[in-house]
This record gives sequence, C-alpha cells and structure tokens, in this order.
Amino acid sequence: MQLHENFSLKAWNSFGIDVSARYFARFSNWEELEQLKEIIPNKTIENPLILGGGSNILFTKNFDGSILKNVIRGIRLVAETKEHFIVEAGAGEIWHEFVMHCIDHNYAGLENLSLIPGTVGASPIQNIGAYGVEIKDCFHSLDAYHLKDKTVVQFEAKDCLFGYRDSIFKKEFKNQFAILKVRFQLSKQPNLKTSYGIIEQELAKKNISSPSIRDISNAVISIRTSKLPDPKIIGNAGSFFKNPLIAKTSFELLKQTYPTIPGYSTDSPEFVKIAAGWLIDQCGWKGYRKADAGCHALQALVLVNYGNATGSEILSLSHEIIASIQNKFGIELEREVNIL
Repeated sequence: MQLHENFSLKAWNSFGIDVSARYFARFSNWEELEQLKEIIPNKTIENPLILGGGSNILFTKNFDGSILKNVIRGIRLVAETKEHFIVEAGAGEIWHEFVMHCIDHNYAGLENLSLIPGTVGASPIQNIGAYGVEIKDCFHSLDAYHLKDKTVVQFEAKDCLFGYRDSIFKKEFKNQFAILKVRFQLSKQPNLKTSYGIIEQELAKKNISSPSIRDISNAVISIRTSKLPDPKIIGNAGSFFKNPLIAKTSFELLKQTYPTIPGYSTDSPEFVKIAAGWLIDQCGWKGYRKADAGCHALQALVLVNYGNATGSEILSLSHEIIASIQNKFGIELEREVNIL
C-alpha cells in the first residue's frame, strides 16, 4: 500500500481529464482503509473520494483531498437455491469481466448489462442499467465500510432505495461508505429481456430465434461497440445525461408536435421515459464540436474529450445542451455523470 501525493488522475478517469489529486492510494480490504487513516496527513482522509473505474465522473479541477482506489477482487458462489445462484464479487472487480464470468457459469440476469464500463462496487451506487435491465432487478445485498464509524454494514435491496440511476449512496449516504463486496441473485432459468427493438434486430441479423444468455450478451456488445466510442481512444463517460421521465399527459402533447418522439413505459403508468439522445439530436447537437469538447457523432447522449478538453469545457457544453432542450421541449435534462 503506497501513498502518492499530487497524483495525476488523467489515466484514472475515462474522460482523460488532466487533473491531480492531493493524495491517492489503493486499498484491497477494509483494514487497509484503516491504515490509510493513519498515514494520510491533516483531515483530507475524513471525506475521501472512493474511486471505482473512474467511468462516471467529470473532474473540473484538481481534487484537493484524498482519492482511494478500490481494488478489492474475488468472485465466488456463496449460496444456491432451487431457482437461484447467489454470487459475490469484490467491489474492485471490472464490471464487464464479472458479467462474462457469470455468463461462463450460466448465471442469468446480467447479460443485458454487458460492456458497461466501471467496477462492481459502483454498480449499485448508480443502479446501472441498459436495455430494460437495472442492477436492482438482480441485487441481493452488499457489504460497505462506514468511513467514520469504522464498521462494516450490510445493505439489502430495501435499504439501498434504488431509483432510476440512483440509490441512497448518491443521497443520504454519499461519500460515507466504501463498498467492499456486492452479492447478486442470479437465475438458473433465464428470463430473457429482448423487448428493446434494437436487441431483436441484432438477434434477427444473426438468425437467432431462441437466444441464450450469451447470445443476448453478444448482441448487446455488438450494439454498444457500434455506436459508443471507446474511452481508450476518445475520452468519454458513456451516457452523460439520464433519459428524462415525464408525465404521460405531457408526452401525448409533445407527440402531437413531434410524432416520432420515442417514449418507453416505466414502472409507473403515469410516466413515460423519453430518449435523451433523441432530444439532443433534434436540437442539432449530434456531432457538434468546440475545440476538443464535443457531442459524439453517432450517439448524441455521449459527450466526448477529443484530446485536451478541460472538465470545465465539457461541463459548459452540457449547460448549453440542457438549456436548448428546455427551450425547445420544456424538458430539463439531468446529468448522469458525477461532477467534481
């Protein structure tokens, strides 16, 4: 365990923003977190930033505090019932690698979430989701270390207050816990989610009528690689904005003016989810570039760093996009990416 001072974060955030942290260290268990409290000077350890894959964060300035990189690894089957497997993964496991492990072992439920960047520990914080599936659908429980109380607490699904790209760890408990391990309840008999038209199209293209969980995963991987930029080549954090939820009555009114506006059903019959990428495209932002900050040419939902953009430049672009959507559609977009 090594403590770094004035540590460059450029390689540790998927936007590739060139900022630094006052202190940076890695931890592979909660005991090392305790040791870090002893060796990091002053009070910068009191409210550290726990870093996963750095794939859902936009740094707008140097971080004048402590960043602790979670590298807790390990995957194991902890329980099995007639219908389910309970699988536990260290919070530092790479999310996509964990999904591939589950598919290799025929643990069903996470296949639609293939190729999402980040780590296992970040998945419940954000309640990550794609193509009709969210973490809450397969979540069992997690263990988290309370940074001030120095205790390990177990959270069940009801404790996490999951919402659309949201959880208690983004609200009341923000920056209070370091997630150590996450457990998922995965199925022995797959309940495949293929209702998204683009998945059906991808399967049809491959002449697959009775897909396996691997077929679904491969379809999702093909879709994501075809329209989402690789952060290793073009800096980005995936979807920068959430798909907005609006009242069904408002959606019907918008549909009168914009007949092709895409809307998707939600858990509540009173609300409709609108594709934020479509809204952004309609306002002419798709493919827009100002210096090295831009809106991706294939997926308007993704803001990109073409090389040397600052976090402030990307944030400023997001402000302009939000204002234009509000002006044209009366809908306020919300950022999915965490801004620091």
